[in-house]
Amino acid sequence: MDLAQGLIIVTTVHLLAAAAPGPDFILVSQQTLSNGNRAGLLCSLGIALGLSVHILYSSLGLAALIANSSSALWSIKLLGGCYLIYLGISGLRARAGNHQTEQLTTATESSALKTIGLGFLCNALNPKAPIYFVSLFTIVLSQDTPAQHLLIYGLWMMVLQLAWFSFLTLLLSRPLVTSKFQRMGHWIDRVAGGAMLILGLKVLATRTQ
Repeated sequence: MDLAQGLIIVTTVHLLAAAAPGPDFILVSQQTLSNGNRAGLLCSLGIALGLSVHILYSSLGLAALIANSSSALWSIKLLGGCYLIYLGISGLRARAGNHQTEQLTTATESSALKTIGLGFLCNALNPKAPIYFVSLFTIVLSQDTPAQHLLIYGLWMMVLQLAWFSFLTLLLSRPLVTSKFQRMGHWIDRVAGGAMLILGLKVLATRTQ
């Protein structure tokens, strides 16, 4: 798979995953509604920077597998494909009301560094992130994938993450929009779930060359 095709796939999957309401969405909502757009944008920056932790260990570890063991790479692709299928089924089963966030409390204004740090830790300490990133990278992996391509994919995902949550911050400045977005959460999960199910099946159907 060439770099351009890989970027298209990574962009599609990652935007769908980022759009699904979760811990990052709740944190950005809290910061924006409590402290304004500036806090939401700083928090979004921290979340994007938090991706670097997962991207670094995922890309370096998978690059080593590509270089040294095709059988190990296939095992990782198999596990990654199964996880994507699991995410897909979970998303398709999402029901209305599952993503109603808890009541947001008013927070005092924080320093820029602290707000960025909140976003960074929220993403970097997400226990589901390691499996997600390894699974996503398995979609675009092959035996001849250059290690630098994985880093390019990772950096592009950080840009996507920052762009999405920055856009979301502007929407969240209007509480009515936030309420409607939360009510649509299960539909977003279903669309993302369907896409991930298809991609998971594709990974399982494609053997390492």
